[in-house]
Amino acid sequence: MYKILVVDDERSMRELLERVFSRQGYTVRVADNGSLAIQMLKSSFFDLVISDVRMPGLSGMELLQLCREVSPDTVCVLMTAFATIASAREAFKMGADDFIQKPFDIDELKVVVAKALEKSRLRQENALLKRELKDRGKIENIIGHSRAMQEVFKMLHDVASTASTVLIYGESGTGKELIARAVHNLSPRSNAPFVSVNCGAFTETLLESELFGYVKGAFTGAQTNRKGLFEAANGGTIFLDEISEMTPAMQVKLLRVLQEKKVRPVGSVEEIPVDTRVVAATNRDLAQMVEEKLFRHDLYYRVNIIQIKLPPLRERKEDIPLLAEHFLKKFAASAGKQIDSVSEEAMRYLENYDWPGNVRELENAIERAVAFEQSRQIQPERLPETILKYSPSRLRTYFSLPEEGIDLEKYLSELEKTFVLEALRKTMGNQTKAADLLRLPVRSLRHLLDKHKIRHTASMLREGIDKN
Repeated sequence: MYKILVVDDERSMRELLERVFSRQGYTVRVADNGSLAIQMLKSSFFDLVISDVRMPGLSGMELLQLCREVSPDTVCVLMTAFATIASAREAFKMGADDFIQKPFDIDELKVVVAKALEKSRLRQENALLKRELKDRGKIENIIGHSRAMQEVFKMLHDVASTASTVLIYGESGTGKELIARAVHNLSPRSNAPFVSVNCGAFTETLLESELFGYVKGAFTGAQTNRKGLFEAANGGTIFLDEISEMTPAMQVKLLRVLQEKKVRPVGSVEEIPVDTRVVAATNRDLAQMVEEKLFRHDLYYRVNIIQIKLPPLRERKEDIPLLAEHFLKKFAASAGKQIDSVSEEAMRYLENYDWPGNVRELENAIERAVAFEQSRQIQPERLPETILKYSPSRLRTYFSLPEEGIDLEKYLSELEKTFVLEALRKTMGNQTKAADLLRLPVRSLRHLLDKHKIRHTASMLREGIDKN
């Protein structure tokens, strides 16, 4: 519900506007002078201020100026019976969002107010988006309490204060840009721009003009000068994602920029000094690419000064419940649903899966589950089939024992439970058939159901719930 503040020294005008806009469903407050209005703006946020220009004491113009200082996201509409082109121009120059002359038609004023409130909404959404983009890079919003992620956090704190180039290694979906933003936000450059570019999304010619800019007439269609992303990020950070996809010619040009700290726009003979920190990322082995002569060794040594390796989600499965809870809160709030948690059984499926798409795939899975869930707890049948049908018995060529080791007893117990659940799912909860698949007596299967507290699952599957 929008909040409107009406400011006018005429009682009849205040009462009229309060009555009109209250009937439209807005929350309306009134003030008979500018000083009182400023006090009200300091104590509460208003989406819109409608103020007369001529008032005793603080004028509407002065109120407008103070409103811009106290509440810059509030939109302001000024009213006056003495409108001139000069006064209207002055009002807009001082930041008024609209200007209307008394006496006015009420329907006309309603249109003006509707447009002003739409501007208020867009302004607030824009401010929220900017805050969200900045917050995404804060280290406290990178989720993970595993040892692997704690090492990443420590590395971030260690390298952020330096000006050195950073190379982030990680599979697709591990959050490389999030880490790059954290490097920037923790650094002394945090108030300067952070600019991101996917090097694999452009042809060589387009990437050069994106990174370094161009001058008018440099090529067909270059009708004006354009600043490149290195120059746009001057004083801040540029994130070169998928740097491994650069062509050999672009690698040479990037190397020169890193060495000389200057860029040359396409079509120009002049070089422009830049002070831009480079954070690069790749999901490929650059050292191997150097050996295969696919990546320049001199550029490799330039970008690989500080290296941060992001672990895939399958190597930090203890973070899955934390991540799942985070995404659940995010999407449940967005969908307006009261979903409190992920059920224990659904969480087992999440923890059993190997997540080739990493955190991004987990986020998508939770978003899908929230969309279909009707209860207050995410159930297994809401998860994607790829997760439900995943078999841990398949050979994993990438499997390796974590450096910190594993709790073998717990791991084997979870593996046992996974196979029992999979057998039940394949047989639609038929315990006799499930026992046959597992080469077990039915009595032994029932013992496992009690051991892992999943006896109810067989009943649910028997009733065909997983088909919903």
